[in-house]
Amino acid sequence: GDGGAVPAVPAAAGRAQVFSTVVDTFLEKLVTAGSYPRFASCYRCFYKLQPQLTRSIYDQFISQLQSSIKEEIQEVKNEGNLEGLFNSLDKIVEEAKDREEPAWRPSGIPEEDVRSALVPYLLKHRSYLRKVLREKEEENRKVAKSVLAGRDRIAELQQLIQARKQAWQ
Repeated sequence: GDGGAVPAVPAAAGRAQVFSTVVDTFLEKLVTAGSYPRFASCYRCFYKLQPQLTRSIYDQFISQLQSSIKEEIQEVKNEGNLEGLFNSLDKIVEEAKDREEPAWRPSGIPEEDVRSALVPYLLKHRSYLRKVLREKEEENRKVAKSVLAGRDRIAELQQLIQARKQAWQ
């Protein structure tokens, strides 16, 4: 009757809640499609003989149908961990809202896709390694300077020792 419209779900609703609403709407439409007048018209002879019993059978049938469908859907949700997956997807979408750069999409050529993913990482890693190399080279220069200063001091002390030794003799 309403053209397939889904009832309004709050704007902040997660995918799990939207899924539950869709399932509930489906069940409502299923019950509407299998209305009592339609059921009674299918079993017209039985309805004419026992209308109260026909109504009771219809009510039991609809009740069992709804509970069976709800159980099956709950089983699918549990087996597939749909609740957790829906929540994960909601979290991913929420985090992506603040991104300014467009999301990566594969080109269809695996070599280019790998290259486009690896090259920026490798360039970043190379610049990091160059920075570490510069720091180590600077550190080595300072150590080499210190070693040379130590050698000079040793040479001075050796000369001083030699001079005092000669003066003593």
